[in-house]
Amino acid sequence: MERALEALKFYFRNGDTWVVNHQDISDLWIGRVTTSYGRIKGGKMTVIHPCHSFKAEFEPDADAVDPDTTYLSSVTSGMFERVTHYQDIEKLDILFGDERGSEQVYLPFKPKDVDGIDNIYQTSSIAKDGKLHLVVETDRTVLDVYGA
Repeated sequence: MERALEALKFYFRNGDTWVVNHQDISDLWIGRVTTSYGRIKGGKMTVIHPCHSFKAEFEPDADAVDPDTTYLSSVTSGMFERVTHYQDIEKLDILFGDERGSEQVYLPFKPKDVDGIDNIYQTSSIAKDGKLHLVVETDRTVLDVYGA
């Protein structure tokens, strides 16, 4: 049975979340999702699904801020600003919108500094047409994938 993507829900390290609906995603690639077993921050052993690479292009309509899921102190205009100013997306839920629910995927992450909040692998840019380009990979940046 084929799974149909309804939305992506992103989780930022400060607790913010961002939901992008299917119609606002114009390009998406989540590469090499695997199954691992691990303990996160001393918690219980659990199954996690890390991916090797993530790239996406979002339509301008995805820029809306939901005040119930985002600390308004972290944005002044929209979620695209949030993503381009803070490189702290840790994981995402793939929401299927049916009885299968969702699947959580962890993005490649390497802390930029000792605070451990920003991710050296996350790059993003806003194109001239207002679309957000987001890449989280160990060996390519948003410029490598989407150009200037």
